Amino acid sequence: MYPEEAKSVWVKKGATLSDKSARKEFGLTQEEIIGAINDGKLQYRTNVIFGNPYFKLVRSEVEAFVDENYGSNYLKNKKNKKELAQVNKELKMLKAQVVSLEQRKAELLASFDE
Repeated sequence: MYPEEAKSVWVKKGATLSDKSARKEFGLTQEEIIGAINDGKLQYRTNVIFGNPYFKLVRSEVEAFVDENYGSNYLKNKKNKKELAQVNKELKMLKAQVVSLEQRKAELLASFDE
């Protein structure tokens, strides 16, 4: 590997994402991504996994593109919604765990009375 390749954004972990991940994470459509590529706003590389081709995009460019088209609040709201969904999921899991622990506690307390 050449020294300039080691510094390249294409080889840094988390610096790139697939077009499918960009659609899911940022709410973009395939047409928007292809249009931005054709307009020169997004760099891409074509990769293949298990025989299926996809575009590999630079994350910072995708974020800048979303910022430009939808405004800076869009990105913040998207991240906040994702975090809120994760918190709600964890709370639901913890509530279920509390219920099962309360049941086990009641069983143990009842065994003392016997």
